[in-house]
Amino acid sequence: MASKARCILGALVVLAAAAGDGAAQYNSTRDWDLAARDFGRSSDARTRNAPLEALDKILSASQLSPVDRTVYLSIRAFQLSRVGREADSQKDVAEMGKLLPSIWQVVLSSTQPELAGGGDRAAALRTLEYGLQRKPGDPWLTVAQAQVNMQIADFPRALSLLDAALAAASNEAERRTAFYYRGHAHFNLGDFRQASDDFGGALVGRKTVAERLPALLWRYAAQVHTRQDARAVLRGELGKEDLSEWPGPIAHFLFGRLTPGQLEVVAESDEAAKRTNGKCPAAFFVGMDALRRGDRQHAREQFQLAQARCPTVSELNWATTSELRRL
Repeated sequence: MASKARCILGALVVLAAAAGDGAAQYNSTRDWDLAARDFGRSSDARTRNAPLEALDKILSASQLSPVDRTVYLSIRAFQLSRVGREADSQKDVAEMGKLLPSIWQVVLSSTQPELAGGGDRAAALRTLEYGLQRKPGDPWLTVAQAQVNMQIADFPRALSLLDAALAAASNEAERRTAFYYRGHAHFNLGDFRQASDDFGGALVGRKTVAERLPALLWRYAAQVHTRQDARAVLRGELGKEDLSEWPGPIAHFLFGRLTPGQLEVVAESDEAAKRTNGKCPAAFFVGMDALRRGDRQHAREQFQLAQARCPTVSELNWATTSELRRL
């Protein structure tokens, strides 16, 4: 679902540009696990409305599948809220519920944090609130609210929302997602033992290396700040696994099997790393390794580099900013 949302978000920007929106900007960078999108903003009313006009045209087509139509409706609901058409925004959210009664809230929760990355967090929060009016307490929508709050560094508010999402979770996927983001809230608040435990909770039910690696790397980052041997714990989990595919080389680096320079080369040359802005997590984890070794100056330099490389909707950007504040 998230992949489809990312593809459609990209298609929307192309259509907007084709409609004459020369000021629209699109940043396709993302970290290894989650996408990030930045829409350019302009004070020009024609520019701001171009995405909405493109969406109206797309949604007028009859051949859209229910999934595609629901994703486009979620994006239009955001755009309508941005221009103050709140009643129409609510109608689009309601229409989403009719089209995909069982998963519309997952679509809304997938798109709104990415759209918020363009700078209009208030519109994203309003759109998510319309969803919660239809399905009070839904864990997916609550987690998405927490993500948007973390974009503006309101980690206490995010933590409260994630506690509620975890309490309301009714299945493993909802619990894993709530644990994962609550781990980030605790990490940025400096509650590293709780963050480590929450990232552990995000691992439950995940079987493959690809599924487990993001939470394992984040647990490593949390454990760097505790008395646990973060490197030994990570090696115990992954030491015998095939880590050739990105972001596996990050773990190789943390084991001491790659130098920082070698990791940088991989991040710049590996196709999967290039496709997912691998230079962002590479800089962050080189910084975490420096912090583990007590080299605060090198850690600061790497975190500053990561801050420049990582989009503001990325957990890596939030963590980097928090680490710089602690140094």
